Amino acid sequence: MHKVAREAFNQSFSEKKYQEFATYIESSYPGQLEFRIAETPVFVPADLKEKILRTSDQIIETLRSPDFVAKTDRAVPGNQYVPGENAHTSFLAIDYAICKNENGELEPQLIELQGFPSVFGYQAFLSEAFKTHFDIPQNLEYLFGSANYNEYTAKLKSLILAGEDPESVILLEIFPDKQKTRIDFAVTEQMLGIKAVCYTKLIREGRELFYEKDGRKIRIKRIYNRLIFDDLLNYPDLITNYHFTDQVDVNWVGHPNWFFRISKFSMPFLQGPYIPETRFVSDYLGKFPADLENFVLKPLFSFAGSGVKLHITQADLEELADPENYILQRKVNYEPVIQAPDGLVKCEIRMMYAWNDESEKPELLISLSRLSRGEMIGVRFNKDFTWVGSSATFFE
Repeated sequence: MHKVAREAFNQSFSEKKYQEFATYIESSYPGQLEFRIAETPVFVPADLKEKILRTSDQIIETLRSPDFVAKTDRAVPGNQYVPGENAHTSFLAIDYAICKNENGELEPQLIELQGFPSVFGYQAFLSEAFKTHFDIPQNLEYLFGSANYNEYTAKLKSLILAGEDPESVILLEIFPDKQKTRIDFAVTEQMLGIKAVCYTKLIREGRELFYEKDGRKIRIKRIYNRLIFDDLLNYPDLITNYHFTDQVDVNWVGHPNWFFRISKFSMPFLQGPYIPETRFVSDYLGKFPADLENFVLKPLFSFAGSGVKLHITQADLEELADPENYILQRKVNYEPVIQAPDGLVKCEIRMMYAWNDESEKPELLISLSRLSRGEMIGVRFNKDFTWVGSSATFFE
């Protein structure tokens, strides 16, 4: 997208460089990487960066509005409500498709947002690896508000550890060694000193939580939460000492309730030139748009693309038993804008924010990008392609 940076990168690219880059990542965290890394980072020019940042600021103002919590109470299922909710989310991820308008100008279009942590550890590691193995222009940076990797790490420590002994802070997941994002858990442990602990290994004694390490039982003070109910539901027969909805004396970094509040559910409350029209299906009162071919149907309470319908009819909408739990979102046309050696590739960028409890608003720390040649962004739509997959973003 940044013409000068793209041409220079492609001219200097070689398959040998990429293989050395991939080998470095695998050797740094053996057996931990389970998804493809693209051959290139994304280079974002200043005008597109400004549009992304302005739209994100508009979204954040809505999330900070006094009535946002009341508007999103329905988003948290009654049987999945977790006590101890923070006043606001600890993390925010905002996903944009890169598109072109009718004048041929690059613009972002909001795809989704999450009140949930993304791969903050892995993404910094990956971005640094790109800088080490490829020629990245000096005037393009991957960090926001941090001068370097160490300063970025210090900000994550401040948010996640908040002065606690790292041993008293855990990264919570279900069977973390089986998760596709487990490389991020490994990077996070090296970066912050906290271990990924399986939900099934937690020990509850009254309102206190513990885990075992080297034969010792350690009290948990803070939970860096990477677990969602959707994953728990995949294991209906789990017998555990602790249940997600128990009242326990811990501080959450990434409280589970905010995963529901800031999600597809909040999309209908957002407006802006780069935010596609989105409404709850129930709000149409049966009078659906005539051009349904220009809309996508998304269930509110499924994740990772599950249940999304790209081609819908009025009959599909009329048959929904719970239309209040679905949204219709105007389709976004990803523009293939990344020049690969053998054609153009689509791109999605995620802006990743941290939000300390005492801060008025979240702080943008880093971003990630994903490259795709398929109908949708995601691994299963990009099998056997090159110049696709997980990547870093460098902004002018």
